[in-house]
Amino acid sequence: MTNENVQRMVLGDVEVIRVVEWQGPFAPTSGLVPDVTADVWKDNEVWLAPDHWDPVGDRATVALQTWVLRSGGRTVLVDTGVGNGRERPGSPGFHHWQGDFLGLLAKTGVRPQDVDVVVNTHIHGDHVGWNTMDVDGEWVPTFPHAEYLLPAADDFHFGPDNAYGNGLRVDDRLIYEDSIAPVHRSGQAVLWDGLHRIDEHLTLESAPGHTPGSSVLRLASGTDRAVFVGDLLHSPVQILRPSCNSCFCMAPEQAAASRRRILGRAADDRELVVPAHFGGAGAVEVRRGADGFTLGPWATDRPAR
Repeated sequence: MTNENVQRMVLGDVEVIRVVEWQGPFAPTSGLVPDVTADVWKDNEVWLAPDHWDPVGDRATVALQTWVLRSGGRTVLVDTGVGNGRERPGSPGFHHWQGDFLGLLAKTGVRPQDVDVVVNTHIHGDHVGWNTMDVDGEWVPTFPHAEYLLPAADDFHFGPDNAYGNGLRVDDRLIYEDSIAPVHRSGQAVLWDGLHRIDEHLTLESAPGHTPGSSVLRLASGTDRAVFVGDLLHSPVQILRPSCNSCFCMAPEQAAASRRRILGRAADDRELVVPAHFGGAGAVEVRRGADGFTLGPWATDRPAR
């Protein structure tokens, strides 16, 4: 660890750098994952608190973070946070957000011009914000040499041809216009569906439900395996109760089916599960249990391979 906001590990031939922009209590547990009952939180307090749960305020603790992968000689970003200075009237916590994302990236040795690939696991405001930056009043791509991999189903759903998510949330139009449309105009957007191979170690796979195009990124290098699951999980209680969705899942039954499928493969293949918003160690292995899944070692506790 080189900084409290920057942590590194190596999986096979891939260096993985965690960049944490913010971490803390985020939302009431009953609001974030409404179908997880209070007794599940209480029964697991010994490991949920304080990294994943603030029992005093009964609020889920989450992180806002990006994962930097150095793979095959290229630099890949997995999700890009909220972005600074955005109009987000429907998300008060993100409205006019100001963070030091680029400064944190610099501490990892990554400059915007060094990034080769940007992966947006899905098009929600806290995953695409730093796709762009404000230059003289115009939103332009932050990473001038990168290709931006966007799930085609999300690009359609949240884009103008579908009137920005059917016009249900004003934020969806704002997110698309300031964080997605500019990378289309620059010619850097790459739409994909189903499976998309980035390189010999990294493959994108559709896992719809949270949004129409929600995806996961699989890493396989040597004997190491990991799966970056985006918002398939918001809290580790969803590993214990995989049928329980977050309040943000657009198609609940489909999201739960994707979650069970991805967790099942992770358990069978000993993949490190890397969600977008876990606090604490940020990533964990899972195991099959009698009633579903249980937690294995956290990233910081895994034995060297």
